[in-house]
This record gives sequence, structure tokens and C-alpha cells, in this order.
Amino acid sequence: MSSLLIIEDDELLRDGLSAQLAQAGHLVTAAADGEAGQRLLETQRFDGVVLDLGLPKISGMELLHWLRRRLPALPVLILTARDGVDDRVQGLNAGADDYLTKPFDMAELQARLGALLRRARLPAFGGSLEVASHSTRRLRVDATLPQAWLGDEALELTQREWALLSLLVTHAGRVVSREDVLETWATEPADGGVASNALEVYIHRLRRKLVDSGLNIRNVRGLGYMLETSAP
Repeated sequence: MSSLLIIEDDELLRDGLSAQLAQAGHLVTAAADGEAGQRLLETQRFDGVVLDLGLPKISGMELLHWLRRRLPALPVLILTARDGVDDRVQGLNAGADDYLTKPFDMAELQARLGALLRRARLPAFGGSLEVASHSTRRLRVDATLPQAWLGDEALELTQREWALLSLLVTHAGRVVSREDVLETWATEPADGGVASNALEVYIHRLRRKLVDSGLNIRNVRGLGYMLETSAP
């Protein structure tokens, strides 16, 4: 299941897209203007964005430029009524990953979006995982190597700490169960197994390393752990 953000000012189209993509198994959040979309991108993590260019308050093109500076690897599919070649070129040059003109076929949109999401998971395209927060020291986690940074400062992480942090970042804002963590650790190269009660130790270590990051690892009683934005 992917977490998607739809930024579209046409209420009928926005509701239709949300319903269709939710039915396809995605977790969907919607915004009616560029300003609301920007606020969501600042506080939540998404796997992909469907972006209309003709938005009120902040235009889609302006938001796309802002987004590319903040989240360069986030897949963006543009929707627009502008069907000229120059408009498509401008959108792609601004950082869009794909482009659909209105009216469009819903099956084509889902296929194109699915292709973007699959490609974004590949190491050659993903680069690093990022989480928005109120802190200027943005957390970035390498998608393939045991490395992470707070701003420009590298974090010292063990293989298991990196695997745990990567899992929490990938599911930011959602609960990660103890079983999910132990299953992830089981696929990592390590010397022997890990008792489930050792997980609290690793969570404590990561909390200390994320001080001043604007992020918090919350213990959700009976369910697991959640990486979330802390109060500013």
C-alpha cells in the first residue's frame, strides 16, 4: 500500500480520484489548493503525488519547483488541461516524472502512477528516504547502504539501527509492529538472531540519535512504533 497525495482544486475530480485510488489499495490524502498541499508535504511523508497545475493560492508549477528542492526523489504525476507541447516540456523540465492531460482515462492514470511508484523503489532512482519535520536538520536515510544524515551531519548507525530507521521512515505516520521489525532484521546480514525484548534498546538508541530532528518515535501500546513529527 502506497501513501498518495492528490492536489486538485476540482472537487468532483478530486473526490473521484481519491475514491478510485483508495479502492486500488492506496492510502489517499487530498488537498484543494497549492497552499494546503504544501502544508501536507511539510508535515507528512508520501510515496507519490498527483498534482494539478492550475491550482489556487500556490500554482502547481510553483509547488513543483518547491517540492523538487525539498523532496527530489518523490514521484510526481502532473494533471493539467494544458495540452500544448511547450506546457508538457515545461512541466517535465520542472521535475515532474510523468504528465497526463485532462480528460484522461483512469486506468491509464493508475498504470502510469503504478510505474512511477515501482521505479521509485529501485535503488538507482530512490537515492535516499526523507521525512519532513519542523527542524531545519532534515533526516535522510540511504535506501541501500547503512547511512543516514541529520542535515549535513552523518549519523553513526549499526546495521540493525539503520534497518529499523529505514522501516520507520518508509512507514512514517503509520504503525510498525514488532513483528515487522524482527522480520526486517531477519533479512539483514548479522551475527545471530535478536530477542524481541532487545527492540526497546534499539528504539531508545534511535530516539537519542534523533534529538533535535523534529521527529519522535512513539510507542503505540499493544501495536508497535510510529515515527511522527514532534511539536515545534
